[in-house]
Amino acid sequence: MLEKRVRRQRKSNLMFALMLVLVIIIIAVLLLWNPQTATARDAATPSLPDTAAELEAATLAKVGSMAPDFKVDMFDGERVTLSELRGKVVLVTFWATWCPPCREELRYVQADIIERFKGKPFVFLPISRGEEYGTVAAFRKRMGYTFPMGLDTDRSIFAKYATNGIPRNFLIGADGRVIKTTIGFDKAEFVEMVKTIDEVLESK
Repeated sequence: MLEKRVRRQRKSNLMFALMLVLVIIIIAVLLLWNPQTATARDAATPSLPDTAAELEAATLAKVGSMAPDFKVDMFDGERVTLSELRGKVVLVTFWATWCPPCREELRYVQADIIERFKGKPFVFLPISRGEEYGTVAAFRKRMGYTFPMGLDTDRSIFAKYATNGIPRNFLIGADGRVIKTTIGFDKAEFVEMVKTIDEVLESK
């Protein structure tokens, strides 16, 4: 009788230990998985349109149309208004620090765009989409970037130009109309963009 009671007690203790381990695992999973964090991570994932039709639908500022006007706070505290740059060719680039193709594109900016068109009626206007000052500041320091950057913290500027997908480039002519748009980063396409800027500036 005593042996049966001991066996039952051991079995009960084992079941309790197993249940305790299961509860600990469930609690750990709940603590590590935060729905808000998961949503933010999903939203941050680059979502590039797969087809020409999707690309067209996701691009709100079309080639040939007037570029939507905006005011953007720059990293150095200055405020830039797009319409006040009329008369100059402007390359507006939407990007983010977490975006690999954005970071890849920025590697070529200093030599291929900023230095190449220095002294010409051209403005390179990169705008960080949906990120706070501190995030951009840390990224700039880590990468050694010193060129001007705009901050579109609430994505309100981006919303005038597209519904999704970065990096995005909008080349705007001196008359304020969109000349060319690109999405994502492709070196050949980037070279073509630089060539187009050259041609537009030569024709001014």
